[in-house]
Amino acid sequence: MRHLFPTDRIAGLLDADRGLTAEEVEERRRLYGSNDILGDRNSGWGNIARDTARDPMVWLLVATAFLFAWLGDFIEASVLALALVPIAGMDAYLHRRTQATTEGLAGRLTTQARVLRDGGPRDIPSAELVPGDLVIVNESESFPADGVLVAGANLQADESALTGEAMPVRKRAFKGAAEEGETFLDNEYWGAAGTRLLTGEARLRVVFTGGETLYGEIVRFAREGQQERTPLQNAIGTLVAGLVVIAVLVCVALAATRYYQGFGLLDAFLSAVTLAVAALPEEFPVAFTFFLGVGVYRLARRQALVRRAVVVENIGRVTCICSDKTGTITEGKVALANSLPVEEIDSVELQRCAAIASRPGSGDPIDVAVLERAAGPTETLLATFPFTEDRRRETSVVRDGDSGFLVAAKGAPETIFSMSSISPEEKTTWLAKTEELAGAGRKVLACAKKNLNHWSGEEPDQGYQFLGLLAFVDPVRDGVREAVAKAQEAGIRVIMVTGDHLTTAAAIAREIGLGGETPRIIEGEQLQGLVSSRELEEFDVVARAIPAQKLDLVRALKASGEIVAVTGDGVNDVPALQGADIGIAMGERGTRAAREVASIVLLDDNFRTIVRAISEGRQLFRNLKLSFAYLLMMHMPLVATAALVPFAGFPLLYLPMHVVWLELIIHPTALLVFQELPASNKLDPVQRNRKLRFFSWQEWTLIASIGTLVIAMIVVGYARSLGNSNDVEHARSMALVALVVASATMTAGLTRLRSQSSVIAVLATIGSAVLLVQIAPLARLLHLSPLHLDDWLIAGLGGAIVASLAIFIPSLGGKREVAV
Repeated sequence: MRHLFPTDRIAGLLDADRGLTAEEVEERRRLYGSNDILGDRNSGWGNIARDTARDPMVWLLVATAFLFAWLGDFIEASVLALALVPIAGMDAYLHRRTQATTEGLAGRLTTQARVLRDGGPRDIPSAELVPGDLVIVNESESFPADGVLVAGANLQADESALTGEAMPVRKRAFKGAAEEGETFLDNEYWGAAGTRLLTGEARLRVVFTGGETLYGEIVRFAREGQQERTPLQNAIGTLVAGLVVIAVLVCVALAATRYYQGFGLLDAFLSAVTLAVAALPEEFPVAFTFFLGVGVYRLARRQALVRRAVVVENIGRVTCICSDKTGTITEGKVALANSLPVEEIDSVELQRCAAIASRPGSGDPIDVAVLERAAGPTETLLATFPFTEDRRRETSVVRDGDSGFLVAAKGAPETIFSMSSISPEEKTTWLAKTEELAGAGRKVLACAKKNLNHWSGEEPDQGYQFLGLLAFVDPVRDGVREAVAKAQEAGIRVIMVTGDHLTTAAAIAREIGLGGETPRIIEGEQLQGLVSSRELEEFDVVARAIPAQKLDLVRALKASGEIVAVTGDGVNDVPALQGADIGIAMGERGTRAAREVASIVLLDDNFRTIVRAISEGRQLFRNLKLSFAYLLMMHMPLVATAALVPFAGFPLLYLPMHVVWLELIIHPTALLVFQELPASNKLDPVQRNRKLRFFSWQEWTLIASIGTLVIAMIVVGYARSLGNSNDVEHARSMALVALVVASATMTAGLTRLRSQSSVIAVLATIGSAVLLVQIAPLARLLHLSPLHLDDWLIAGLGGAIVASLAIFIPSLGGKREVAV
């Protein structure tokens, strides 16, 4: 990676000893501003409340609740008020996320900096830094801004949070002459805000501060990310708004018609109120909210913590997973993978000498990995000659026995070979092994030792005994290969995006089965060209990717119709996590910034959990579809017959108490029965279409047909029972029983009685009809009369037809599934 280097900012300041004067600091602060990387942190609950109030769904619920209260139905008003709490809460959390993200990013930044000013060192708040400042950064400290390294030896930095690279990055001071104007500087000469110096003491000449740093760009990406309303939210909002408008118009028309027909003002008002209670579609947003809560709970059981409930809808629609490598596909730590000693040496001795040549507490991941496998030197340590870019080795001298000395060295294979007494043939053989391991994505070090009777205090550079090779790797997590295979079999595209070198990326891709033996790999710079030309070709891996390129990839995939899930754990993943349809962060090893911006946090950091979460999300979406199908098939006949019968000049079909009875059946069935349907252990093949089709045209046809059938059953049953005697109570009982039985058989057909709650709901629904209609005292209280046996047989036959049709709705669109 290379960095933009506008040399005019530090003209004449490449000297490693010259700091700024107070006058220069003030002038540069006026020109470039302060080093406020996080920018304006406009938080506050007042702003959150204003953002939340812009959601029309919230105001729809508020208005509907007030309407029910005005009509005197305080039970319905209370239900809506309770439903308002989680919906408004989700919106408030959504608008709070940007603030939480900023706070999470702040945790990676240093607040103090030591600079040279006016001829001496001083400690200042890092926000007061300006371009041109000379900053002294000690071991284990973070860089407070972006700039060029002008002094320092044996420098290594941890850049994993910005680049995803798990290995330490070697750094060195820039000694060349800077070209005038804007040029580019290699990463080895650059220090970036938010990264940490592992070894040595560095002097950094600040070039970029505040929002111009790479870290500042990440903050900007996070803040600019648009949180679009999900397709299902838009669909439900449109459906509810349309139903409300229709309900209001029909209520007004019914009241006017009844008054015109001569039934009086009270009858007209009662007709409108009854129809309003039946027609207002509060169940749809309530059911949506309830199912989201159920989804959050179910995904938590799958080790996926949902931080934004509305993404439960989208998780089941994912068609593409863009996965970070380090910490997501791999464990995010360096481990010793291979130990290849020469024939006369065993692995124990090889690792022991490597441990002697390692420094405990250095923070170098390689040293940590070596010392995890072998204890550090128990002998008296006399001297250490640390790794540098010029030396490319690290050497330690310990006392061996009473009078001898042991020198142990580890480093680049070519360097150790040149120090060792091995033949040209042996060197060729070991070089081939080195290249083979490097081609498999391993970082390879060679080890050697030398025994001395006398030691001059200098580092020996020849005559070593070559001991063998050590290969290090960031191990792949358990279950990732199987999860990738299952996702791909179901048609979900998996792309690995990493800042690593092509060789390492290719090795990991082969190991997890991504792209077979020859995964298709492009570099981040190539991706920019593909995105710009809108000609995204098929590829499996993007290597050497920077945060802006990851975000470009996500945007391009979304524009091409993919539903994109992005996984990651570092600050470098924040823009892509923010821009994706589903941002998935790692819970155990993820940075706070990644967890705060993500929609879902994996509690077990296992890629396999993503596939299981997709399966759970799809089942939840199917369950919600069944619930909405039931609500539509019940509301159509309820509203239609409540309006048609009075419009025709007959007495009111339903009284308010009858609507309450029906609602006590509809609400629990829609909310409780369908959400309990068990998740399948299968994963349907995906359909790449960002436009949500909640119901297919076949499903709409069935829903409309069943609704029309129930309407016909109610009207015919009402007319038959009314007869010449004009027995309104008997006719009303017949209509209600027909609708109640249809509700029970709809439930049976849609659920196929796969859960205990569905069986209970069916029995309770029919039982309520028998109880309230056939027991004469209760029937009289409800203005009903008991039915005859033939009435029940007719209702039962109609219900059987409804069930025989409803059973096909869950089967429509069914395809081959993949076991998960």
